[in-house]
Amino acid sequence: MTGLIIKHTGSNYLVRNDEGQICMASIRGKLRLKDLKTTNPVAVGDRVEFTLLATGEGLITKVMPRKNYMIRRSSNLSRQAHILAANIDRVFLIVTLAQPETRYEFIDRFLVTAEAYKIPACIVVNKIDLLDTTELQDELEYFRYVYSSAGYPIMEISAKKNINIDQIKSEIPEKISLFAGNSGVGKSTVINCLAPDLHLKTGEISKAHNKGTHTTTFYEMFETNGGFIIDSPGIKGFGLIDIDKAEVYHYFPEIFRVSAKCKYGMCSHTHEPDCAVKTAVESGEISESRYLGYLKIFEGDDSKYRN
Repeated sequence: MTGLIIKHTGSNYLVRNDEGQICMASIRGKLRLKDLKTTNPVAVGDRVEFTLLATGEGLITKVMPRKNYMIRRSSNLSRQAHILAANIDRVFLIVTLAQPETRYEFIDRFLVTAEAYKIPACIVVNKIDLLDTTELQDELEYFRYVYSSAGYPIMEISAKKNINIDQIKSEIPEKISLFAGNSGVGKSTVINCLAPDLHLKTGEISKAHNKGTHTTTFYEMFETNGGFIIDSPGIKGFGLIDIDKAEVYHYFPEIFRVSAKCKYGMCSHTHEPDCAVKTAVESGEISESRYLGYLKIFEGDDSKYRN
């Protein structure tokens, strides 16, 4: 029997079979030990083979080949990585420029992983109703420049005020979409706008630290608007994994595009003369923010970006 993993609760999974029936399932011990490089050998979005036991529960025996997945470095030092979700058609990265403020460095790292695993990404700026000062409006304008010039589509919404939610809704049919971001950016509120019947729990922002609290504790997939959406727990940091240092620039689309004009084929875009990338940064074709994000990943220690 085959099915789709729609929820991961730590030790158990919810599997939806091809007829739409749902059962609780666990994984066979041998499968559990097969891949020690990840904390979760089975992820939401996986297609699996499973056996239905006499108890009515399922036993997952095989994970079907994945077309892609989102992965990040795990804080669990006994394993290497955690898979957020698999077989994704699109990821919506929810960010906020105020209450709380999403760091550009987090955004860049998330987008690098999406690029590396060939997952189309859209950036959703939530809580635009809070951008009520000239300074915040200027920040929004700069944000548009940074990521539009990189080639990413940007949606500007307010889930609380139900502004521009239809822009997202139109992208949901016939796709599996992952919603991700820091705690407090409003992922669950956005999903409640898309599927009001879900009544997902939402949290308040800490006034002391201007940060969100975790309200989603498990990865879970919901069917709505003719497609599937995956809600995910808030991500504090995003450590990269299996990204070759020499290939980092491949995952910054605007840098990769310009790099073909560099004088040296093995240009690292850091110190070489006649580097087209550095020239593009000076002219504003590539934003300085994105270039600095590239340098931090190219040169830096990734350990502090683990969650």
